[in-house]
Amino acid sequence: MKELPLSSTPSDAARAASAPAGWRGALLLDKYSVLILALVLLIAIPALTGAFRLGLFAKYLSFAFCAVGLVLTWGYGGILSLGQGIFFGLGSYMMAMYMKLEASSNDPAAAVFGGSGPPVPDFMTWNSIDKLPWWWAPFEHGWFALPAILIIPTIIAFVLGYANFRKRVGGVYFSIVTLALASIMSIVIIGQQGYTGGVNGITNLPTFMGYSIQSNTATLIMYYVTCVLLLCAVLAGRFILKSRLGKVLIAIRDREDRIRFSGYDPALFKGFIFAVAALFSAVGGAMFTLQVGFASPSVCGIVPSIEMVIYAAVGGRLSLVGAVYGTVIVGAAKSFLSENFVGFWVYFIGALFIFVPMFLPKGLAGIIDWLRNREQNRQDKNQGAVQ
Repeated sequence: MKELPLSSTPSDAARAASAPAGWRGALLLDKYSVLILALVLLIAIPALTGAFRLGLFAKYLSFAFCAVGLVLTWGYGGILSLGQGIFFGLGSYMMAMYMKLEASSNDPAAAVFGGSGPPVPDFMTWNSIDKLPWWWAPFEHGWFALPAILIIPTIIAFVLGYANFRKRVGGVYFSIVTLALASIMSIVIIGQQGYTGGVNGITNLPTFMGYSIQSNTATLIMYYVTCVLLLCAVLAGRFILKSRLGKVLIAIRDREDRIRFSGYDPALFKGFIFAVAALFSAVGGAMFTLQVGFASPSVCGIVPSIEMVIYAAVGGRLSLVGAVYGTVIVGAAKSFLSENFVGFWVYFIGALFIFVPMFLPKGLAGIIDWLRNREQNRQDKNQGAVQ
């Protein structure tokens, strides 16, 4: 949500002080939107929900990382990625690999071949794999797994994005590329069942660093950790947008040729912001695995990638805070409708996805802008009539 300057000039300050209540409310929502979001996430939701529902909200907030990243890339960078599920899935699977090896090492029945090294996970044993693959082995260590979750998806995204943007592949063509890569990743995960768990994914992940993740206390802790990390992502996004980088990014979105002629390298800026969005998505994927206790190909294919775009669209593709609200609202609506309208909930969700682009092109954040603009126009007319 854009913030209005409250004290840029004396007339602006006086205008805000004498503004109607509706406009003042919109100004306050803009100015304190992150604080309000923090109060909603950290106080209101835990106070109003039980352990089960709190776990569901934590899962919704995991996907909100992707929506926040899409606001940066799509809303402000003009890069519509339909493959954020790639990086969400990478974060999810890397966290699952660490947790699976931890669970296998604590399982007396786990198979150890060759007399050394970590036990082979159960799904590998079922597929007659008697030696842990080399690319699995480092994930036995938390000091490797946690930094890898942050670094590997970020590097992959930057290389992928920069290579495409350097060749001036953009717009719908870049969307198709990312969509195809999301499909390929899902197919590879399902096809390599012996190494990835196949269609079932990596399951039976009861602990993280020796602590159980299946108790109500763990659910509460993981919810708060997710909220804090998500708020940090929102603040980081705001910092980027208010910096010189954000201004250049918006200029690239609007007039890329002019920015290129001014001596900037648009591919570098676009690759960077695409990598930042991938970092956010990977963190969300890791938190998702911690909360649900498994990693599945169903979270990294075409369908979840498109849903992530819808989350950002519902909240407002120009609002970092709105993207969080949009994700929670869509996720809660899916849960409510699927529980109460078993045979029809998909149609309700489809209607929502049609309604928002048609009647709320700026998402939920657009309602605040509309109220603010309406009150401002009304005040301008009243002042004109007095004069």
